[in-house]
Amino acid sequence: MRARVRDGLRLSTILWHLGPLAVSLRRDHRRWLRWGQPVARSAAFHERRATRIVHALATLGPTFVKLAQIFSTRADLVPEPYLGALGTLTDRVPAVPWAPLREVLRNAWGADPDTIVEGLNPEPLAAGSLGQVHRARHRGRDVVVKILRPGVEDVVARDVRVARRIVDWVYARFPHHHVLGFRVVLDEFAVHVREEMDFVREGAQCTRMRARFRDEPRLRIPEVIESLTRREVLVLEYMPGTRIDALDRRIVEGSVNPRVLVETLIEVYARMMLRDGVFHADPHPGNLLVDDVGRIILLDFGMVIDVDVKTRKALFDTIIAAIRRNPEATADGFYALGMVAPGTSRETMRDLVAVLLDIAYAETAMVERTRMIAERVLRELFSWPVVLPGELVYFARTAALIEGVGSRYDASFNSIRVASPVVMKLRRELLAALVGDGEAMHDPIVRWAATLGALAGGAVGGAMALIGTTPAQWAGVVKDQWTRWRGAANDMPTVTSAEPPADWSVTDVAGRQR
Repeated sequence: MRARVRDGLRLSTILWHLGPLAVSLRRDHRRWLRWGQPVARSAAFHERRATRIVHALATLGPTFVKLAQIFSTRADLVPEPYLGALGTLTDRVPAVPWAPLREVLRNAWGADPDTIVEGLNPEPLAAGSLGQVHRARHRGRDVVVKILRPGVEDVVARDVRVARRIVDWVYARFPHHHVLGFRVVLDEFAVHVREEMDFVREGAQCTRMRARFRDEPRLRIPEVIESLTRREVLVLEYMPGTRIDALDRRIVEGSVNPRVLVETLIEVYARMMLRDGVFHADPHPGNLLVDDVGRIILLDFGMVIDVDVKTRKALFDTIIAAIRRNPEATADGFYALGMVAPGTSRETMRDLVAVLLDIAYAETAMVERTRMIAERVLRELFSWPVVLPGELVYFARTAALIEGVGSRYDASFNSIRVASPVVMKLRRELLAALVGDGEAMHDPIVRWAATLGALAGGAVGGAMALIGTTPAQWAGVVKDQWTRWRGAANDMPTVTSAEPPADWSVTDVAGRQR
């Protein structure tokens, strides 16, 4: 009975803050909510309302801040300027006073915190929606202590229950696929936020990922101090660095190459998502730093998602289809991944994908591509039945982060053009993980794809190397690239067929092996 009363009170609070905004949004489409013409809105009005929404969500606390961070990457559900406004909530979480956090430490460690670590700083290094981070020293090492916000588990559980009731009520009256998309995100959030509040689990995931990438010199993952880690407390090696969205000065100085940085991000996340089936699902600039020698530091493993082989295969096929600019196969991938609402015609999806691919490969600056998307796609996309299911919600966050980092430092950044040679470089590694190492390379399709990938990757590398060199240097670059191409081709098994297959995919290879 008490729980129902508390839920009712919380529902009243949520409706008080968000109800008027929801009515305002509805009137964008129907002046009198159920009928009437849309109310005209200016760009300035949308900006003001986006600011009000952000303020309301921040006031409602950690659950809504966390949800906003997820929705801030969902351009299929949230249009601009609301999308950009939600992204600002990453850094707008108020800090918890030190006294209650110190009590959490005392209870978790069973002793005065000052007898366990030295120099524990009461000023937070970072304040997140679920936890707060403070610096300290342990046995002569600099460490960070991450502490769960007191009472946050009960708050999140209650907010999720209430939010589900609200979304279900709305869907019963307005059965639009975007309302369904909100429910999918909410359900996925409910599952993973519980895991994210277990710091023992987060420490184990961090250790697991650190071991998986121990041979990757461009990536650093902190060591977990397991003897001090509890469900409410996580202690890690301290790794200083610059936020990935604050590198302007270092790029000007030449100590960081933004293109190499983005290529490394793509390669690391491709290995996580496609090779390992385990990936860091909470990427935002606060969790990605760059150290003093240019290595990426990956932090916060509270949200780590396992991806089954079937989804990974479908995703790989879709990526390859997009690289080949094949709208039919890319649309098939959308269906295989469960991204299309039931009843949607393939012709509709193929037309949408064709437009998206044309824009993605357009030789224009990022600003111009954004304008093209706004004019040619977003109005239609918002009404088309595309829903990101399960793990793809978090994969979309990763893609949005990479696009954001690339376009921040390069106005002409094109994620597909940058990602294509990276994926091709990883082709053997990914195919081996998805269809088996030994047998995969005996299939003529894979042999042809691997050879083509090596040559294509070399060609891209050669082109990039030639850009910016003087004529006197060209001969050396060409010679070097020719050696790489010839070596790559000779290193591959001979292709028995004179003509390469017109199409290929992981699914084709797996089917042949069966």
